[in-house]
Amino acid sequence: MSTLSTGTLHSTDQVPGETEVLIVGGGPAGALLGCLLARRGVDVVVVEKQADLEREFRGESLAAPSVVTLGKLGFGPALREHGFLETSGISMRMEGRTVFHIDYRRFPLGALPIDIPQPALIGIFHAAAANFPNHAYVPGTAFSSLIEEGGEVRGAVLKRKDGSRAHVRARLVVGADGRFSKVRKAAGLAADVQPMERDFLSFKLPRPAHWGDAAELVAVADKHVLVVPTFPDFLRIGHNLPKRGLGDLRAQGFEAFRDGIAAIDPRLGPLLRAHLTSWDDTSFLEIFTAQVPRWSRDGLVLVGDASHTVTPILGQGVNLAIQDVVCATPVIVRALSETKGSVPAARFTAFEEERRQHKTLVTKHQRMQERALSKTGAVALAARRARYQLLNSLPNKYRMLDKVINAQHTIDPIDLRAANQQAATVA
Repeated sequence: MSTLSTGTLHSTDQVPGETEVLIVGGGPAGALLGCLLARRGVDVVVVEKQADLEREFRGESLAAPSVVTLGKLGFGPALREHGFLETSGISMRMEGRTVFHIDYRRFPLGALPIDIPQPALIGIFHAAAANFPNHAYVPGTAFSSLIEEGGEVRGAVLKRKDGSRAHVRARLVVGADGRFSKVRKAAGLAADVQPMERDFLSFKLPRPAHWGDAAELVAVADKHVLVVPTFPDFLRIGHNLPKRGLGDLRAQGFEAFRDGIAAIDPRLGPLLRAHLTSWDDTSFLEIFTAQVPRWSRDGLVLVGDASHTVTPILGQGVNLAIQDVVCATPVIVRALSETKGSVPAARFTAFEEERRQHKTLVTKHQRMQERALSKTGAVALAARRARYQLLNSLPNKYRMLDKVINAQHTIDPIDLRAANQQAATVA
């Protein structure tokens, strides 16, 4: 196993004054899009407000379709060089009873979900992009405002690490800056933010040697923990709490919090007492969804969480972002070659419709799951267990769930050819 650190990233402090595509946000969506566009000969600049990748990420699980996609795009060798953990399935235990189980190996896709640290994944994308002289990655540079002329977006004003400003003109600005997107706000693309009833607290614990490689959701009434084996040798634990309930939780004391987790899943008790020592070991995430009616303007488009924020349930955020990028890349390349000036918003109509349909399906199932996990009362809990047990017993369970979990999107043949050529060059 090797680890790809941010020290291997090829970056620059110089912000070009002009480019074809300016991508704001160097997370998975922005990093992958920058790489794929550079492969296709597009001049691209990726800016990221953080100076490095050494920070905590929550979305470290790649669904099987994303694994297949990244393999076809030529990233398989780099993923294997770094190392990852395959996830064999997921089980649900409710009030002490196993009510549902999925064995991912039974799906026809022929691949398993993997867990890999997000800094490493982003680093792999940036490292591949560094092979192209038409690609520039500029960390420590934040978005400030858009450059607009005649109702069209013509670029952006950026703030460097030293506080100075840089004006970058571009035919297309891509907002890949996450769930609190500043690009989206500056573009006037309104988001319908819908808070969920609960928020999320997460932390990591060492993974015992005997622990399996399947994820588990353990629920007792309206409290649950999600236990996910994480690369290389951790368990990532997610725990729900009432909306705006973090203050009340902290007021009860840290020991009470640990005891509450252990009461839901007693297996975690010894690990919690030995390794979770303070609130600093935990990470809080506010849970909401954001529906964005329009993802584009002339000269601008949104991708990933900036265009469709989802909840952590089913771990779909990073996977939706990857699929956005795969679908958007050929659209952007064709638009740049067939038009002049700013890329017209109309060029993204079909892309938005296709991706919105998939995101809506994912959100629907996430909300159904959230409603089920918030049940209380003996009758409601018995009905919940019965529904999951019925679903678990259906003969067409895998065929039905395959449409939700393993939805795939076509890779443009040119991108696939470029990936194979790059892999052959590296070899």
